Amino acid sequence: MPIQIFFLKYSPENDSRFNEKVLKVTMDLMAKREGLLKKHGIKDLGLWLVPTEHLTIIVDEASSLDAFQKLLMEPEFVAINAYCSIETKVAITAEEAMKMMRGK
Repeated sequence: MPIQIFFLKYSPENDSRFNEKVLKVTMDLMAKREGLLKKHGIKDLGLWLVPTEHLTIIVDEASSLDAFQKLLMEPEFVAINAYCSIETKVAITAEEAMKMMRGK
């Protein structure tokens, strides 16, 4: 199953601790995130904040990359794009990598 790692980078001006508009959008997204993940069949593997770097790291797992694409088209996720840039990486587990190396 695909694992997607999201890196959300934002400027100090768009830090939700200091910007009321960003705080509202962030709180709305966080309030609805669990339901949206469930709606698209996505499992949350973790969410980390690196406040000194103005960075949020999210790791999720889904049955397909299409599920991630549909999740990112939800209005709450589209709204957060106004305040940060999102870089995504598709990853596999070490076990999956070993299977690939062995040709299985």
